[in-house]
Amino acid sequence: MKALKLAPAGGRLGVLLPGMGAVASTFVAGVELMKKERGAPIGSLSQMQAIRLGRRDENRSPRIKDCVPLARPGELVFGGWDLFPDSLLEAARKAAVLPRETIEAVAEDLDAVRPMAPVWDRAYLRNLTPRLDPKKARNKWEAAALLREDIRKFQRMSGAKRLVMIWCGSTEVLPTPGPAHRSLRAFERGLKADAPEIPPSMIYAYAAISMGIPYANGAPNLSADVPALVELAQQTGAPIAGKDFKTGQTLMKTALAPMLKARMLGLSGWYSANILGNRDGEVLDDPGSFKTKEKSKMSVLDGILDPKLYPQLYGSYHHKVRIDYYPPRGDAKEGWDNIDIMGWLGMPMQIKINFLCRDSILAAPIVLDLALFLDLAKRAGMSGVQEWLSFYFKSPQCRPDLRPEHDLFIQHWKLKNALRLIMGESPLDHAGLDYYDATANGQRPGRRDPELALASR
Repeated sequence: MKALKLAPAGGRLGVLLPGMGAVASTFVAGVELMKKERGAPIGSLSQMQAIRLGRRDENRSPRIKDCVPLARPGELVFGGWDLFPDSLLEAARKAAVLPRETIEAVAEDLDAVRPMAPVWDRAYLRNLTPRLDPKKARNKWEAAALLREDIRKFQRMSGAKRLVMIWCGSTEVLPTPGPAHRSLRAFERGLKADAPEIPPSMIYAYAAISMGIPYANGAPNLSADVPALVELAQQTGAPIAGKDFKTGQTLMKTALAPMLKARMLGLSGWYSANILGNRDGEVLDDPGSFKTKEKSKMSVLDGILDPKLYPQLYGSYHHKVRIDYYPPRGDAKEGWDNIDIMGWLGMPMQIKINFLCRDSILAAPIVLDLALFLDLAKRAGMSGVQEWLSFYFKSPQCRPDLRPEHDLFIQHWKLKNALRLIMGESPLDHAGLDYYDATANGQRPGRRDPELALASR
């Protein structure tokens, strides 16, 4: 197969971060430690995972970073916006995700990254009040223009050759779908008319995508997941992906639910509770923001289990999700799951999970991978929705006539096959039949037709 033609990855890659709190500061601290060879990028597929190329008996399994032409972490530079005036150093100290000595090892680098004035709307973020004055704009169209000027200024000052934007900000109240979402023309009219259905995250997304900058959404906000901005991304050649980083409890669901389905074990109920005390928890203490997050978390099980196809096993299970703001816990979130399942002859069984995780520690390598893979997609001319990056999201963005894929293992397979195709390698189907059919007649096994391999996905 022929590799896609790629623009070179030379020069600095600017990573723009709307939202410079716990996730962003943890991510940047990790990258700066990597630059000094003092930190390991554990959790990052782009940096640590191998990818099998060709047949098993060829024994070709290089690291992704060694065979895919990605930007190097040492080439990354950072900028962003926030409601608070804290530099990334102050944000990291307050979030207390990392040990103090780890933060101080890159204190100078973190302190150099200070937020630009944000776009803000209390209707969409009720539990936080800015301490950094929001942009003074006559309407949302002017706010987008001010963000574009910020982006141009950042690129000039940082020397970045290419840019990506990754939303690391808070969960907004979900807007009611409105006329401005339906087409690019309607959206731009809505910006000028201050349409209420356009929240701040959409303004950031519009600013980036209109400049051809790849955009990923790490929160369950609608953001770029509306027809208007998909249309814009296709026009400007900007890759887009989202929504909502897949970190704690949902990561566990997308790994465990496929096991239940693979073994045809029934599900009676799945009860999920979370306590967390960081700024994300404070935002989600507002019922409007929680409803947005709940929708993201609740969609996973139906997407994996397919109750319409298996009504006897999954047609009437009870699914409950709770998130409680508990300040003493900080960023160290705790998630409890009680799962009532059924086995042979309908006999009941239970699974119980107690996952003590750190959301920002799980999210930081996601931000790194998305920055590098979106930049790769841009250089490969892959515009619009990048469904192959669904692996990283709770509510993957996809074509409106398709169901999003939630199964973690299918998502992982899609991601690696996409990388193989970009490199001109055959995608894998893992059937393994070609190792045996031909050899049964004393012949050397041959390669499967790549078209058949693609079809089997």
